[in-house]
Amino acid sequence: MSTEYGADQIQILEGLEAVRKRPGMYIGSTSSRGLHHLVYEIVDNAVDEALGGYCDTIDVTINPDNSITVIDNGRGIPVGINHKAGIPAVEVVFTILHAGGKFGGGGYKVSGGLHGVGASVVNALSNWLEVEICNEGKIYKQRYERGHVCYPLKVIGECEPGKTGTKVTFLPDDTIFEETVYDYDILQQRLREMAFLTKNLKIILRDLRPDDKPIEKTFHYEGGIKEFVSYLNKSKTPLYEDVLYFEGKKDNVYVEVAMQHNDSYTESAYSFVNNINTPEGGTHLAGFRNAITKTFNDYARNAKLLKDSEVNLSGDDIREGLTAIVSIKIEDPQFEGQTKQKLGNSEARGAVDSIVSEQLTYYLEQNPIVAKQICEKSILAQRAREAARKARDLTRRTTAL
Repeated sequence: MSTEYGADQIQILEGLEAVRKRPGMYIGSTSSRGLHHLVYEIVDNAVDEALGGYCDTIDVTINPDNSITVIDNGRGIPVGINHKAGIPAVEVVFTILHAGGKFGGGGYKVSGGLHGVGASVVNALSNWLEVEICNEGKIYKQRYERGHVCYPLKVIGECEPGKTGTKVTFLPDDTIFEETVYDYDILQQRLREMAFLTKNLKIILRDLRPDDKPIEKTFHYEGGIKEFVSYLNKSKTPLYEDVLYFEGKKDNVYVEVAMQHNDSYTESAYSFVNNINTPEGGTHLAGFRNAITKTFNDYARNAKLLKDSEVNLSGDDIREGLTAIVSIKIEDPQFEGQTKQKLGNSEARGAVDSIVSEQLTYYLEQNPIVAKQICEKSILAQRAREAARKARDLTRRTTAL
């Protein structure tokens, strides 16, 4: 076997070939997680239309053959010729990496889409993908197989003159994914999340695989993230009735926070940026945690719930049993990687910290009973933690003797 390493061993991957060769870089993995990520990429594009106020219904269907259809009533992907590429804009979106409407230029003010790779990655990793667009009374269609164009964009029919929207159907490539069967519950959880985060957006999820009775569920929440917190706390006992809700805008960052304590001992804090879940948190979550730690300590000192001789409550004590949603909208989010697990914008920390500190301080002063309940739970948590530490130290000393 030759181990020669010369100039020709350096390979250049053209177009979507790079995605098929190293899919993990674009969708995280080729396991079930990556499979479901394909759906999120297409749905995220539809949600971006909703964020701009152009779309109010998204329809997601799992077809009997495990292909996925996503329909939205947004503006529709543009069908005109893109002058730089010389092909229709829709073909650019689905066949060229780093091509999209979210690099500035006025198409979207805030969006979850960022890198211009989502739609083209889904196309590259599908056996086939079909896109239909309603625009100016005509229905346009194009089909791709493993990222390659089957025929030029063509008109296949007519629609009502005022109707716009996009329909994307794709079948994941079984040679790339370890499994190609979609899990209804995983999709349901993510789509429910998106409906909570976008007030008044209606998302319909259908599963046509069961022959006898197809499943259909509609997610539509007018209360937004306040309803989200109530939903997360429904199997627990809330410590107080209100779901605390704060919103505001600072440094061009729109911040929404909802929170409520329950009788459990674990923290459930979920953070989102432009409706994209950031499971590893980031600057926005750090700002929120800093704000509540500082505000509750200040309140507990001023209300004499903490004696001068006692140490400050730690963030963990205050967040024990807390369910919280931190959702921000920002024009130019800086994520760590394409899968957008963690936010890096420094201005997000300051904006969340400032808005939560100010509005939480005001709320605690107006609602002393709730404030006292939260502080007492936190002080109990602190004492339990301290007692556990002392017990551990004692055990260590006795076993060392």
